[in-house]
Amino acid sequence: DNGWLAFFRILFGIEMLYTVWKHFDHGRVLWYSEAPFLFKYYGFEWVHAWPGDWLKVHYIILGVLSGCIILGLFYRISMTLFFFGFTYIYLLDQADFLNHYYLVCLLALVMIFIPAHQSLSIDAWLRPRLRSHTAPTWTLWLLRFQVGIPYFFGGIAKLNADWLRGEPMHIWLVERMDNFPLMADFFATREAGYFFSYGGLFFDLFIIPMLLWPRTRLLGYAMAVFFHVTNSFLFGIGIFPWMMMLASLIYFSPELPRRLLRKLARVRPLASPRPAAASERLDQRQRRILAVLGVYLAFQCLFPLRHFLYSGNVSWTEDGHRFAWHM
Repeated sequence: DNGWLAFFRILFGIEMLYTVWKHFDHGRVLWYSEAPFLFKYYGFEWVHAWPGDWLKVHYIILGVLSGCIILGLFYRISMTLFFFGFTYIYLLDQADFLNHYYLVCLLALVMIFIPAHQSLSIDAWLRPRLRSHTAPTWTLWLLRFQVGIPYFFGGIAKLNADWLRGEPMHIWLVERMDNFPLMADFFATREAGYFFSYGGLFFDLFIIPMLLWPRTRLLGYAMAVFFHVTNSFLFGIGIFPWMMMLASLIYFSPELPRRLLRKLARVRPLASPRPAAASERLDQRQRRILAVLGVYLAFQCLFPLRHFLYSGNVSWTEDGHRFAWHM
């Protein structure tokens, strides 16, 4: 059932439209074109900011593309252009690196190849032959993999001596005591640092297994909501907590969105779409898809570990810190 693909497409588009609006609202649209100096990513020194007000035009186009993604209008073209347009903004300044913007780039990339427009979209309405209630299973699992990667490697990154001593969480909590007067006494204690440090560590390492196992899925998702809401209020880290909270819903059963829509619309429940029979042998097209997926998944699993090849502690040297989900 491709219900989650359509839901994820709509959710992604709404979050990106909000991100564009937030950049306008906070006056950050011309940030890169007005900055006296930008730190370039290795290999992308040729990426420069648009001159004058053209960066505003660029953001407006991103907003329009986000709307097209929500509606499922010219989906493949809109998602492809959005990927290049957002990645361009991301590559302008290495000093402005954010994990969640890197995740947005990766999600936009994989969604180009995922048929998230075959249901609940204008494309499917205009082209009935495109309409479908099913999708290849790998498309849903690829999204689940991409959402799960930041959790898992965020947990791996916390397995270091500083974090296990409750630092820098204790420092961060003390800095925020005035913002949370009711919790100030607790935030000042060493125990608070340990509680949040080990809580974050175990959450990141075990949340994906809990979401995958039906018996612990509801508990795991409740923990995810608590974790991300707490992060949002404590640290004010933008859309990342809300994006991950909503994106984690895709670990629920594939037919859940369609069942909920039918209940809300008070339509008589229909049988879930029957999946196509799987062949015992892979055809040439499936082999190519499998090969590309294998390379992509291997890269996503190995690249965040490259800092182990460098000398020194990555938490202090920052060699290999970026793209490794060190939150």
